[in-house]
Amino acid sequence: MACSSSSDDNPLGIGTFDPETMASAKASESAAAAAASASAAASAEAAGVVTAESLSTDRYIVTAIPEDLDELQTEVLKAFVHYDQVTWNIWFTRTGVENAEPLMTTEAYQRLKNNLDQTVAGHTDGTVRVAVTSVYLTSPYASPPKATVEVCDDQTDLVHYDADGNDVSDPETLQVRYKIRITMVYEDGAWKESVEEYLSTNECTV
Repeated sequence: MACSSSSDDNPLGIGTFDPETMASAKASESAAAAAASASAAASAEAAGVVTAESLSTDRYIVTAIPEDLDELQTEVLKAFVHYDQVTWNIWFTRTGVENAEPLMTTEAYQRLKNNLDQTVAGHTDGTVRVAVTSVYLTSPYASPPKATVEVCDDQTDLVHYDADGNDVSDPETLQVRYKIRITMVYEDGAWKESVEEYLSTNECTV
């Protein structure tokens, strides 16, 4: 038979088990941990520290970046990610190609426009996941200076739709992982994308 407890029934002051209280405490701990993580990321970004998380967006997730990048390498990394996010947004929406012009050399921008013109109308859904494996200056004293960024580009979550909403994805060319080497050149006071080389398919990991 259940009975109520008095202070005399629990001389050691041991608390009784309360599932609701425990669940509430765990929820509070989880919320506090999430807040601390967000605060740490914000503090790092404010301090100029670049992280994979600070470089990511909802549809473009950076899963990894090299450690111990110097200031110039970090500048190249940020320029590449900005270029890559802008151009992926163009492919997602099939709009805004002019936004990529200041981020690419003249030849690269024309190539992008030609590729876009040859693509069927529609849009792309999904999330791109990118692991940046290296950033290095290949010709820092050349004119113009050049740098190379290598990435693993995971497109397995992407789906192409035509203007009528039909899935027109080619799983052999879209829903794969590409290892890509990107050459960046320093022109007009900014690092710009100039060349992309596809090194392998479905061999790299993010």
